[in-house]
Amino acid sequence: MSQPNASPSPGQPDPGQVILIDKPLTWTSFDVANKLKYACKFKKIGHAGTLDPLATGLLILCTGKMTKQIDQYQAQEKEYTGTLVLGKTTPSVDLETAFDAEFDTSGITIEHIQEAARQLTGDILQVPPIYSAIRVNGERLYEKARRGETAEGVDGGIKSRHVTVSVFEVNADRFPEIDFRIVCSKGTYIRSLVRDLGLLVNNGAYMSSLRRTRIGDFRVENADTLDSFIARCRPDILPSTL
Repeated sequence: MSQPNASPSPGQPDPGQVILIDKPLTWTSFDVANKLKYACKFKKIGHAGTLDPLATGLLILCTGKMTKQIDQYQAQEKEYTGTLVLGKTTPSVDLETAFDAEFDTSGITIEHIQEAARQLTGDILQVPPIYSAIRVNGERLYEKARRGETAEGVDGGIKSRHVTVSVFEVNADRFPEIDFRIVCSKGTYIRSLVRDLGLLVNNGAYMSSLRRTRIGDFRVENADTLDSFIARCRPDILPSTL
């Protein structure tokens, strides 16, 4: 659990702190940083690794001089749990956008799913989803996607990247919902793994839930909720105003 540091004396540099927050559903990572900045009066704050609005879980934030450590935390191994669903697709590969195709899943076996996950484990080349924060010609890809542009229509295309997936465990007990646990390197897009697993079983897939459980040695069970951190940081603020 993150313990808010006392504010530095006037004129003194802020030594900073590392804050662990369990990001709530529908909030962007920027929303969380912005809320803490103004509620707790941090002069400088940044987060170490974006989580999509429809994902929950561990978000590391750094304040003051500790913002110099952000790149170090971003580079660490990450762990996720979540659920993908076979038989349908969406342009964003999650529930941000409406379904655009439907597939028959009757011929898919657990062996097919396990083999697809195996092929997506190790050092792989991955194409990020068009609904991502990557910049192309100075513009976020998701901004292009929301205008209706396809990946093929993006200038120069979306470049593939090398990533490492150390663990890709799947549980098909609730088929066509597939529960998963993934351990991966910096820069890995879980929605791309979901999309590619669907393609490998000659079907479609989208992600219905995602939770980041670990970044390096930091674990989500040691994180604060946003409200509880602010309540300890600013006891003068009533919970109803958070």
